Amino acid sequence: MGHYLRLEVRRTLRDTGFVIGGIVMPVMMYLLFTNLGGGDDTGWRTAGMVGMAAYGAVGSALNTGGAVAEDRAVGWLRQLRVTPMTPREVVTGRALTGAVTVLPAIVAVLAAGGLVNGVRLRLWQWAALALLLWLGSVPFTLLGLGNGYRLTGPATGVANMVCNLGLAVLGGLWFPVALFPGWLRSVSAWTPTNRFAGLGVSVADGHAPALGAVLVLVAWVMAFGAYAVLSYRRGARTF
Repeated sequence: MGHYLRLEVRRTLRDTGFVIGGIVMPVMMYLLFTNLGGGDDTGWRTAGMVGMAAYGAVGSALNTGGAVAEDRAVGWLRQLRVTPMTPREVVTGRALTGAVTVLPAIVAVLAAGGLVNGVRLRLWQWAALALLLWLGSVPFTLLGLGNGYRLTGPATGVANMVCNLGLAVLGGLWFPVALFPGWLRSVSAWTPTNRFAGLGVSVADGHAPALGAVLVLVAWVMAFGAYAVLSYRRGARTF
């Protein structure tokens, strides 16, 4: 499975669309949003860095599902079935690919925050921030896999785009949740993206993530994991 993982990671990182959409765009959006008007609000630049790093990680994680749908269309998954790899190893390999390919998006936005926008954190905060955003992206990888195994290629692309934009806006990755009306803030608190970004915000503020945020994310991991497994079982009948 190690060879398969290296193959999939190389294929993903060589995809121009992935590089532009998953890495370049979050960096450009972060720098644009936080420098409009020439302000020097360090707190907003730090919060924006966390939110946009989370947004880039979500998009990269969901992209894993798009690659799965493409593999189904060209018959790559049928070819994998004749190899010694078990279905569990194939799914695990794809999940690990998603876990690896979210790192460039996270690191790129954090680097833009520190090198361009002058965000200053302690060394342990930078390390913990990157680690928590990496680990917290797991539910979105599972969501992308579920879409990829269940839907056609074009449908997966649309579903992932809707999930990415919808969860980003609703979770407060683009705009502060404080700007939302009360009822929408209550809904946002239960979204995986809001709690995902909350992990990073807590570290940037110098304290450990809230237990509630961790528990909500664990619940979403279980929900999206079940969705991915059910989708794979259903999709296995067609490839």
